[in-house]
Amino acid sequence: MSVYRSILSFAAALSLAASAVGHGEGTEGATAYGIPSRVAPTAYLRMPHRAGGAMPLLLSQTGAFKDLRTLTPAAGLIPYDLIVAFWSDGAFKTRWVAIPNDKVQFSPTGEWKFPPGTVFVKTFELSTDARNPDAKRRLETRLLVVDDQGGVYGVDYKWRPDHGDADLLSAGVTEEVSMTDAAGEVHSQPWYYPSRQDCLTCHNARAGGVLGVKTRQMNHPFSYPSGVTDNELRVWNHLGLFSSSFKETDLATFGKLAVANDTSRSLEDRARSYMDANCSHCHQPGGTVANFDARFSTPLDKQEIVNGSVLIDQGIDRPRIVAPHDIWRSIAFMRIDTTGDIRMPPLARNTIDQGGVELMRQWIMSMPGKDVLAPPSIAPSGGTFAQPIEVTLAEPEPGAEIHYTLDGSVPGTADPVYGKPIKLGAPTVIRTRAYKEGFTRSIIAQEVFVVGQ
Repeated sequence: MSVYRSILSFAAALSLAASAVGHGEGTEGATAYGIPSRVAPTAYLRMPHRAGGAMPLLLSQTGAFKDLRTLTPAAGLIPYDLIVAFWSDGAFKTRWVAIPNDKVQFSPTGEWKFPPGTVFVKTFELSTDARNPDAKRRLETRLLVVDDQGGVYGVDYKWRPDHGDADLLSAGVTEEVSMTDAAGEVHSQPWYYPSRQDCLTCHNARAGGVLGVKTRQMNHPFSYPSGVTDNELRVWNHLGLFSSSFKETDLATFGKLAVANDTSRSLEDRARSYMDANCSHCHQPGGTVANFDARFSTPLDKQEIVNGSVLIDQGIDRPRIVAPHDIWRSIAFMRIDTTGDIRMPPLARNTIDQGGVELMRQWIMSMPGKDVLAPPSIAPSGGTFAQPIEVTLAEPEPGAEIHYTLDGSVPGTADPVYGKPIKLGAPTVIRTRAYKEGFTRSIIAQEVFVVGQ
């Protein structure tokens, strides 16, 4: 049974009451919400009040689920979804939250503050066969607990192959997951199960502890197990979960993120929404070693993203967080388009979000500016060679000149123009750059060759 179908099967577990609360009367009012009313779960479920307490060794002991095999949650847990999800190597995520009999401090633009004893439950599944959408591997369930000191702690449970239970992890673990592509070819994809300390890297006090669950992520329709599709903010407001309620008419005034394929929203909105979901928990005032603010609620001209200066230039000339019409000098683009050491986000990501990369590419290239030359390609790639070799340079733009140096210096228009393969018989650093009238010059491409050693 898929996770989605299992959500639809647990309507009874929510113990929905027959009457509406605070909005309408009788049957019409009762069916006007995805969740007419709720039974508040026990605070903390069966988790300790603090990170130092004794953790349940099995997911079945946490009190989060009524039935593990079907992923039927315990009574009182509320299903929810986000407009733009954090990229997690293509995993499908199913989310619930257990909010005790207390109030959530609501904010139209900032972070919400959840009461102690709130538990967020998120299960990850990975599609393992491109030929069969229903073929999924259940990997892990993460619990994020709001503790009795105002902070949070996270724990991770790794599912057993038979889905009978999931085991508490004491440290981060990487596993190779078998994947089959559309052609039937089998390959492996690394999957990282985060440690408790990893959780706190992102779920910190600066970011509000809880990520994602905020007004701009929840202001959208969601299909509830009751069969009703309703705006999540409207439902939570109706349930009396917020310390300060709002009027129905306020919904239209609240901000909301834009999904990548929503062409009714601008490229700017969609790209900034992507950065909000994937970057803003670290990149905001008081955050990591960077001076831009990725929060969607911050106006673009205040974010210091477009033409924003960088602290680590990655060896690129004239780098910017986002360089208008220039993906090569946009460090933010460079870092989402790699799985190397400079990748962002740096934790729990082993693959590239191709959709997110393409969205950022389109946004950057839609900005006004001169066309930019791609860096020349160098073949073969650098390395160690026992015998002399010939190196070929190439540039995709017709008519562009390729200038190069062999001593590691910065290539300019006064340096040799490439015309034929370069013969190397000794250790050499090749650096090359392309030029053409009317274009912005390329960034430098470089390879190191150890020849004849």
